[in-house]
Amino acid sequence: MIVVNVDYIPEKQLELLGMVKGSTIQSKNIGRDITQGLKTLIGGELKAYTQMMNEARKLATQRMIDEAQSMGADAVINVRYTSSSVMDGAAEVMAYGTAVRFCS
Repeated sequence: MIVVNVDYIPEKQLELLGMVKGSTIQSKNIGRDITQGLKTLIGGELKAYTQMMNEARKLATQRMIDEAQSMGADAVINVRYTSSSVMDGAAEVMAYGTAVRFCS
């Protein structure tokens, strides 16, 4: 499956199949929340949250790809990501794009 953030694939004629998306809501455990909260007092990267968001993007992307494959897509173009806080320590990540099939 080709996944790109542009609206075309060079030298390919595309049939648009529709929008596809994948999302997940992730949170860290209370112990990690406490240690990361303390880290905000001294500054620096919150590595546990960075890891959480990387895992969330990966899962959301895979769910988007799964939806595209169920539609018979060869690729997803114009892929975008968004995230939002759902509650303290939990965030939703969504991946979305346009499923396409290559024309012969």
